[in-house]
Amino acid sequence: MEIWINPACSTCASALSLLDDAGATYTVRRYLEEPPTAQEIEDVLQRLGMQPWDITRLTEPAAAELGLTAWPRDESHRRQWIAALAAHPILIQRPIITADDGTAVVGRSPESVRSLLP
Repeated sequence: MEIWINPACSTCASALSLLDDAGATYTVRRYLEEPPTAQEIEDVLQRLGMQPWDITRLTEPAAAELGLTAWPRDESHRRQWIAALAAHPILIQRPIITADDGTAVVGRSPESVRSLLP
């Protein structure tokens, strides 16, 4: 299992605590220090069954600087969104957890984190 976290994120700390309490084995990726590539973001989106705008934090200052709220949310602009997430990983929702079987969730609630546990 791999979890993308920002150490300053309280939701990430809660997800880590849940995983620890369950005895789960996982690898932590501090995605702000080791940003994901566009291909890694694409892979995560496929596992999540989501689009890039679904995992974008539009309240971040970087989103305002890029004008993301005005960007079209369609297939022709999808790569543009992914490139923005790769260039500005602070925009990625957190934590994103991928289980060994490839199942992935955005672990924003205890229920979503628990959904990956055996």
